[in-house]
Amino acid sequence: MKKILSPYTKGNFSLKNHLVMAPMTRARATGNLPNDLIAEYYEQRSGAGLIVTEGVSPTPEGLGYTNIPGIFSEAQITAWKKTTDAVHKHNSKIFIQFMHTGRIGHNNNLPAGYKIIGPSAIKAAGETYTYTEGMQGFSEPVALTTDGVEKLIEGFVTAAKNAVAADFDGIELHGAHGYLLEQFLNPNVNNRTDEFGGNIANRCKVIIEIVAKSALAIGKEKVGIRLSPSSIFNDVQAYNEEEVHETYSYLATELNKLGIAYIHISANDVAPKKTYEAIRKNFINTLIFCNGLTPETAELTLEKGVYDLVGFGKAYLANPDLEKRIEKGAPLNQPDFKTLYAGAGKEGFTDYPTLEEQLKNA
Repeated sequence: MKKILSPYTKGNFSLKNHLVMAPMTRARATGNLPNDLIAEYYEQRSGAGLIVTEGVSPTPEGLGYTNIPGIFSEAQITAWKKTTDAVHKHNSKIFIQFMHTGRIGHNNNLPAGYKIIGPSAIKAAGETYTYTEGMQGFSEPVALTTDGVEKLIEGFVTAAKNAVAADFDGIELHGAHGYLLEQFLNPNVNNRTDEFGGNIANRCKVIIEIVAKSALAIGKEKVGIRLSPSSIFNDVQAYNEEEVHETYSYLATELNKLGIAYIHISANDVAPKKTYEAIRKNFINTLIFCNGLTPETAELTLEKGVYDLVGFGKAYLANPDLEKRIEKGAPLNQPDFKTLYAGAGKEGFTDYPTLEEQLKNA
């Protein structure tokens, strides 16, 4: 059996295989509620040992994009149970990804009374689709006060409790791709002068406190995080390479002390090789590698023994039965990029054919 399809256990983290379905925003949650179609989408892909959901906002002001789901209301908790129940029927685990968009969003996409926030009042370059005015530039964020940061941390912890109430196996904090948690890490976006800005330890403090308090609330084995050193997505911009290295080396060390389940690396070619090596050296629990893998290179990655699990994004988007295609060496469907975020129906979402269906219709 290929290693990628064999069971995985490290510490108290066990999966039916080494395959991870990576988080991918799909914008199908009308009214910010996960629906039956979303439950079907994840159940179709429950051949993965671990599914990480699309980005889900832990608090109302994190809903910077249209039609992304939340986990801050009783209605959302109840609605998510359809998805967790569907996935668990297939002996897969599912973690919910907390994606607070921070300054990447528009006020028109938020519930009444909320504003886009950020570590500092630094507006991001770029545009996003809004419910009321079509494409618009990102809103200028309201800089959080120190008390506001503390309330934000508690909001994440409450969301973690909500996730457990919705029967998720755990949470993944989105600390990458230019969203709120990475905004705190990056000195181009975080110019604060309080305890959450300035030096590396201070800029990492929000993440460390959210992780520590969430682990206390729901269990450290139910907490993971996604990181992407040197990411410039969503206008965070590059900063000093050595400082990047020191930031993620420090963060991995502190996360290791907290004993969380995993770190999920969204890899890029810009980050220094030594930074990835430092994360592995400093973090002993599960390390997931994602981005740019094929079934063949994923197997090689696992055989090298540096990374424990491998993640697929677009490949899972277009291939609900990815594990069966890997097993048989079958060709993969290619995603339709025109329907990544479009509409509320099944087109480009739950209508990708399985290998069995393709062979039957051949």
